[in-house]
Order: sequence, then C-alpha cells, then structure tokens
Amino acid sequence: MGERDVRMASGAGRWIVFTTVLGSGMALLDSTVVNVALPHIGEDLGADLAVLQWTVNAYMLTLAGLILLGGSLGDRFGRRRVFVTGVVWFAAASLLCGLAPDAGVLIAARALQGVGGALLTPGSLALIQASFHEDDRARAVGLWSGFGGVGAAIGPFVGGWLVDGPGWRWVFLLNVPLALVCVPVALRHVPESRDEAAHGRFDVLGAVLGAAALALVTYALIGSAWWAGAAGVVVGAC
Repeated sequence: MGERDVRMASGAGRWIVFTTVLGSGMALLDSTVVNVALPHIGEDLGADLAVLQWTVNAYMLTLAGLILLGGSLGDRFGRRRVFVTGVVWFAAASLLCGLAPDAGVLIAARALQGVGGALLTPGSLALIQASFHEDDRARAVGLWSGFGGVGAAIGPFVGGWLVDGPGWRWVFLLNVPLALVCVPVALRHVPESRDEAAHGRFDVLGAVLGAAALALVTYALIGSAWWAGAAGVVVGAC
C-alpha cells in the first residue's frame, strides 16, 4: 500500500488517525489546560500575574512564529520524521516544565514547548493529507479536526482535575507518557512522505523572516490585549 492509498476502514488508516490526533492533541490540550493551573503555579513558584502570563505568551509566540517553518521542514525532510521529532521535543520540554524550579525556567521551557508544537501540529495534518486515499481524506481530516476540538475543549477540565489531584506539575508531565505511546506507533504504522517538488537549496533567510514576522504579529496581538486592559484600569482609577 503506497502513499495516498490508505483507506479509512483499514487498520493502517485507524492507526494514522490515532497517532496524528494524539500528537496534535498534546499541543492543543496544552494551549488551554495551563490557564487553570496558573494560580497554583504562581503560589508555588512565587510569581506574580505579569510573570505568569508569559508562561502562556512564550508558548504562543514560538508556536505561531515557527508553525509555517515546521510545515516546510516536513515537506522537505519527511513529514513523519519532523512529526516524531516534534513529539519528542514537545515531551522533553514538557518534562522540563514539570521539573522547573522557578518561573524563569518554566517560561523558557514553555517557549521550547512551542517549538515542538510548531513541528508536530502541521505535520499531523500533512500526514493525513499525504496518506489517505482521496475518497477517505475528507473524513480523516474531519476526525482529526473534531478530536482536536474536543481536546482543546476538555483542557480546562483536565487541568482542574490534575491541579486538584497530583498537582500542577502533572499538567506538563502528562505529555511524557502520551509521547511514549505516540512515537513508537508513528514509527511502526505511519508511512513516511515528503513533497517531491521541494528540492534545491533551503531558503533559510526566508524561513527566518517568515518566523520573525509571525512572532511579531502574535506579540503585537498579545501586547494590544495587555495595553487595553491596562488602559481600562487607569480609566477606572480616574
């Protein structure tokens, strides 16, 4: 069975959907689950609200800034390879988050998490597009999108359960066992694919400029929300 020949009803098709949903679900879940844990993180690490906000912002900046680069690397060097690299990177950064002794280390680890998310998220969808037969591709993408939405929606509930149970550090440490399941399944059941038209010299400057532009736009959006809130506080005080 070659590239773009996998059928949804086959065992291979189900494994591909499972793997891509599990991988991208890690990144989507972490984009919402952390918000619930912020008060507990601040209390444990002695960080104020401004510092805590950067545990969210650092992740979003690197994720948004590098996501196009992640997709381009997958097309050129192999979508499964970049996806698996992203899952391993994300899990390693999650472990660092869970073991962070202070807020500075946590923020840096969250930025590294965003890099992993930028590698695995576009790769998960690209693997589905490249693997499934055209008659089943829309259904597979629909399942990927649907389960991803469910993962993002249940994030606050999972975060609350973890914070009230084993503690806020497990909001991040949970990704490690998920990655230990995802990586071997991907290597065994997901076919490798790449864009055969992507050849020649890699445009490093274009990739850097594109990533910087996306990061700056994201930073501007984050900053505008902060300044709007600050202005409201000032007006209210007057």
